[in-house]
Amino acid sequence: MTNVLYTAFDIVPSPKGASTHILHNLRGLVNGNFNVHLITPNDGLLPPEDTIEGARVTRIPQDLSQNFLARAVHFGKSVLAHLALHPDYNVVHYRNIWDGFHITHNKKKFGYKTLFEVNGLPSIELKYHYPDMDSDLLAKIKEQELATLHLSDAIICPSNVTSDYIASLGLNRKLVTVIPNGVSPSDFPVTPLPVRDGREPVLLYIGTLADWQGLDIVIKALPKILEQQPVKLQIIGRGRSRQRKMLAKQIRKLGLDEHVIVQGAVPHHEIPELIVQADICVAPLGLNDRNVTQGACPIKVLEYMAAGRPLLASNMPIVRELVREDVDGLLFSPSDPDDLAHQANLLLKDVELSKRLAESAAGHVRGKFTWHVSQKKLVKVYERLLGT
Repeated sequence: MTNVLYTAFDIVPSPKGASTHILHNLRGLVNGNFNVHLITPNDGLLPPEDTIEGARVTRIPQDLSQNFLARAVHFGKSVLAHLALHPDYNVVHYRNIWDGFHITHNKKKFGYKTLFEVNGLPSIELKYHYPDMDSDLLAKIKEQELATLHLSDAIICPSNVTSDYIASLGLNRKLVTVIPNGVSPSDFPVTPLPVRDGREPVLLYIGTLADWQGLDIVIKALPKILEQQPVKLQIIGRGRSRQRKMLAKQIRKLGLDEHVIVQGAVPHHEIPELIVQADICVAPLGLNDRNVTQGACPIKVLEYMAAGRPLLASNMPIVRELVREDVDGLLFSPSDPDDLAHQANLLLKDVELSKRLAESAAGHVRGKFTWHVSQKKLVKVYERLLGT
């Protein structure tokens, strides 16, 4: 049996989309008869050793008093120490440069193949979480990214935008396979839209509060929506203290406290019920290099659609890879609150339009974007990598 080490500097399980993605990748690999060992950090609440989806899990202790980079470096060194003690892996599959840099530089020594799963690159994303990060440090991180990419035997990523960006860095396109995120249809049963008579419609956002998500655009659009009809905006997701304070300040400044509910992240199994209660689901992704240059594949968009809820999303390539405009959802001009408000009011006033879009979206996602489909693509990448 092929032995696989899968490393991820993400807490698993957790409410984050990264955790959902990792769990489905584990399931696909185990079902493909690979012997999988996942290494992931420990948040202090989970057991150090575990089994998930048929894969063995080892969790690396973290010193939570340290900053992000110190913990990332510690994780990378821990993975390298593990490899030195267990030189029997056929494939090492990694999601970041913190351990990927060490993994790629030691592949000849230990004799494994390397697979880089690129969902995000820190040289682009870190500045949104840490605006004061030193530019020289970001440049050094970029160098490590390039080295890790060029030394990887195969690369997978979730969107064509991401694939194009990787190719622009000098990578051979033949090494890169696009595997979009997915949904499990059984987790998101399609239900009728909520009855709107006698209740305030709900606009729902689920995801992180990261700056690139475009939540400021929704907040700016809300007064224009309220001019037409009453509505509640429900925001659910985790964010850093700075992000929560900025969001609260913007809501307060526009006098929207009575119209916006902000809640923390919830376990993934609670998300379907939250979507069911929504009238419109929003993905207001901002016009920035994380979305436009690097790319992504927003799981929230797929889950909104799978559950049969009208989608209102930013009109950019990473969304159009998943959504057929005016067929599966309405798209607004990126970073344009006036257009967002206009499209939201169309959906709120036209129930038949909402139903048509929701039904089309549910069918589209369930036919094309499932975790089962992505798992089969991942196994094929492994087979090519191993020459089987």
